[in-house]
Amino acid sequence: MKTDGGFVLKTFIHMAATIITTEDLLEFKMELLDEFKRLLQNQSGQVTKKWLKSQEVREYLGISPGTLQNLRINGTLPYTKIGGVLYYDYEEICKVLERNRIHNKF
Repeated sequence: MKTDGGFVLKTFIHMAATIITTEDLLEFKMELLDEFKRLLQNQSGQVTKKWLKSQEVREYLGISPGTLQNLRINGTLPYTKIGGVLYYDYEEICKVLERNRIHNKF
């Protein structure tokens, strides 16, 4: 409401009302679940966490603890240490993989 010189002016906005039924909600739910399933299937085998622990990195790269240690020591793979636990940024791991990609020309 606005006041103008002691008079109250009312502003009305006309909006169309839409009725949503239980059937509409169930249909929406099924569409949403289907979309989640599709997204999860596309993510199969991909890591979605930001920070990985050493064991997860070793499993992801298929390397031994010694190889992971060598990657840390020679500076190939950056890491963060908090309370004795080593964390690796998933995006950094992907960058290292891309930087070390070998393109064979046949």
